[in-house]
Amino acid sequence: MGLLSMFRSEAPAKKASDDVLLLHTMLLMAGADGYLDQGEVEAVEAYFTQLPEFKGKQFQDVYAEARKLVARYSNLRESVKSLSGFSSEKVRKKAFVLAADLAMASGDVSESEDELLTAMQRILEIDDGTVQKVLDVLSMKYAR
Repeated sequence: MGLLSMFRSEAPAKKASDDVLLLHTMLLMAGADGYLDQGEVEAVEAYFTQLPEFKGKQFQDVYAEARKLVARYSNLRESVKSLSGFSSEKVRKKAFVLAADLAMASGDVSESEDELLTAMQRILEIDDGTVQKVLDVLSMKYAR
């Protein structure tokens, strides 16, 4: 029994909503290199403003909820496990597309982004055929 055990709630932590999980997905990919700079946060915020899940919501409010979600895990990389909490296959696929899009937007995909996207594919239960379609379309989007 820990020193603060009497202050812990017996109830399990509240399940994160799809909007929080989507933002968390994008922030994870933006910070795949180990840090999240202001430019990366601004890029994620630009995505945020365009997605219907965030209509009528303030970025800072959902961002604060995503940070609380991360705090439940021992480190940022561990928090990728939370992505198993999406409510539907449709939203899981959207999360994967957004993560892949962010990874490819910078022009050069890093090893850490590649590893993270692979982990996301597994956790989000995205089949190889869907992954290939997503990557084919995004490779056209980002062709030079």
